[in-house]
Amino acid sequence: MTVLEDRIAMADANTQRLDEWFERLERMPVPEGFRVEIVGGNVHMTPQRDTHWGIIFDIASAVREEFGKGVRLFSDVRIDFPGHENGFCPDVAKLRDGAAKDETGHWRHQDVEFVAEVISEGTAANDYGPKKAAYATAEVPLYLIADPYQGRCFVYTNPKNGDYVTRTKVDFGDDIDLTDTVLGLTLRTDGFPRD
Repeated sequence: MTVLEDRIAMADANTQRLDEWFERLERMPVPEGFRVEIVGGNVHMTPQRDTHWGIIFDIASAVREEFGKGVRLFSDVRIDFPGHENGFCPDVAKLRDGAAKDETGHWRHQDVEFVAEVISEGTAANDYGPKKAAYATAEVPLYLIADPYQGRCFVYTNPKNGDYVTRTKVDFGDDIDLTDTVLGLTLRTDGFPRD
């Protein structure tokens, strides 16, 4: 077996296990207002807070305003990313034009252009750690973390070798210049609530 065949077999096995996990999770009585995702084979359920949702809504609204109603923009929709059993449900994900589901009915991580995650107290380590690494490995060109506890955003660009080369820190209240990125816009943060 070649290295490529090994990787394809591993990816198929990961997808099958993730499908099984998500099928089980869908049958569980997950409380309303909780989001569920799998990071590194571990299931994480986090409550959706008003602060969290407010920031997600502001980011998604800005992207939709820039790209129009036809934009493939998701919140809390499963996308499988590289690594061991990574079935992420990003807070905001924008797919490139022409993106289509794969033969198993899943959105492909190769089509993700932008991801935003809003920090939750219980899962912050995932957003700053394994999820950031998976997004960089998948070569997502733009990853934004909004942290209402610190009152700042972190913008990651230029993915290379499983990490991002460039990190920019922006305090809430200051605009984030994303005009030279795949989004091509300036994101206002003056309305982002803090925890």
